[in-house]
Amino acid sequence: MPLFSFKPSVVPPATPENAAGAGAATLRRWTDAVLYSSTWLALAALALTWATFLFWRVDIPVRLGLMIFTATLFLYNIDSVLPYKHGQPVVLSGRKRWMLEHRRELLALAVASLAVAGLLFFLDGWQHLILFLGHLAAISLLYSLPIAKVRGRWRALRDLPLLKVFLIAYVWAAVTVWVPALYLAKPLFGPVVLVLFARRFFFILALAFVFDIRDYTKDRLTGTRTFPGVFGVRSTKWVALTSLALAYLLFPFDIGYEHLLVLSLPTVAAAATIWYAEETRSDYYFALLTDGIMILQFLAVYVVS
Repeated sequence: MPLFSFKPSVVPPATPENAAGAGAATLRRWTDAVLYSSTWLALAALALTWATFLFWRVDIPVRLGLMIFTATLFLYNIDSVLPYKHGQPVVLSGRKRWMLEHRRELLALAVASLAVAGLLFFLDGWQHLILFLGHLAAISLLYSLPIAKVRGRWRALRDLPLLKVFLIAYVWAAVTVWVPALYLAKPLFGPVVLVLFARRFFFILALAFVFDIRDYTKDRLTGTRTFPGVFGVRSTKWVALTSLALAYLLFPFDIGYEHLLVLSLPTVAAAATIWYAEETRSDYYFALLTDGIMILQFLAVYVVS
């Protein structure tokens, strides 16, 4: 028997199938990073804010857009790394597992985003609106942060019965409509701004119900009473479609048939997404498709502007 034996390593032959598999794996890693780090969601916040500026035929200021993008990154990533959330009795999805595996990176991204957003806030002179913007930040932070102990369990704003979808819709509408209005010195309670705010509120509210459907089991396990848990998934879909219809009815119908057709596409896509939403859907259905409806709305507005 020889003293040493050598077994050459078996290297899979370079085939189109192997190359395609490696490419698909790389694409999936990057897709997960963009979606689960809330980068896609922050782009959606930027897109909806931009859409509001387009309504007034004004280009979005680059620094304001960057401030909203980084502020959204901070709020959603700091929420995802809260320690108490990882001890909740829930079945981990692929999205949750990714977040657990990348908690340090998400925390670093949140801190860096806060630094950029804070710097732009002070450089661009938003200090006079600190109370207004502060209440939006407070709602966003306290949405998931436990603030009161009820029946031996710490509760956040999102745990108040049926409230969380309305909080989400309010903050998103305020940021993407009221902030541009303030920048352009438009009256917040003037009829035009109020209609824009109501349209955005009902649109975001309709999409928020989809995420309540996604979180149906988790919310039941954690004792959070949401629309699907109280009224059922099918009834929640009808409520969401009603909210979407209200948003659509607030569109200006004097813009021309061809423009109205383009602006109707996000509504149709949102209606289909709501109707076919199920808790068992892929994480991509919610993180990519549902959040992508907001970017689709911006694209429709951009095309007709």
